[in-house]
Amino acid sequence: MIVIGIAGGTGSGKTTVVNKIIDSFPAGEVAVLPQDSYYKDSSHIPPEERSKINFDEPDAIEWTLLEQHLEELRKGNPIDMPTYSYLTCTRQPETVRVEPRDVVIIEGILVLCMPEMREKMDVKVFVDADADERLIRVIARDCIQRGRTPKMVIDRYVSVLKPMHMQYIEPAKRYADLIVPQGGSNIVAINLLTDYIASRLAKSNKADKC
Repeated sequence: MIVIGIAGGTGSGKTTVVNKIIDSFPAGEVAVLPQDSYYKDSSHIPPEERSKINFDEPDAIEWTLLEQHLEELRKGNPIDMPTYSYLTCTRQPETVRVEPRDVVIIEGILVLCMPEMREKMDVKVFVDADADERLIRVIARDCIQRGRTPKMVIDRYVSVLKPMHMQYIEPAKRYADLIVPQGGSNIVAINLLTDYIASRLAKSNKADKC
């Protein structure tokens, strides 16, 4: 099993990169563990207080569960991945069954910040984009998908997203094996990454047959 870590700022194009990797391989060959699915449950916190939670710092994530699930997949066991609602800021009762695959992608803004997670990755990728481009994407996404107004998004960007990006996410770039500028539009970088994954898979399969 090859583990790929894909990080980058909010709105940098990580999901686009992940989807292009998935599309480059046969159906069912790649499993994805989004960091966002492992946000700590905050259903015990009053709804009016949940909006004040900082979701852009490492402490917001249940890393131990993510590590356990990755180890289970490595052992060849399926997992039941949690789901999280951005509208209610709570973990949902539904889970998603994830089967072991040859390639597992761990994707999220903070996945390169944690030394324990980096040690479990075979390839570490940082998806980069200019701050103004990221902000435009975040405004479009949050207004459509998460029921926020442009003012709410901009206020959160200034008070939380930007300082957390500078404190945690940007410094993690130095741990990346590959930096992908321009997000999902950088076809050359994505092709280099998929070619590398394919070559690692070919070597692994050849070794298994020997």
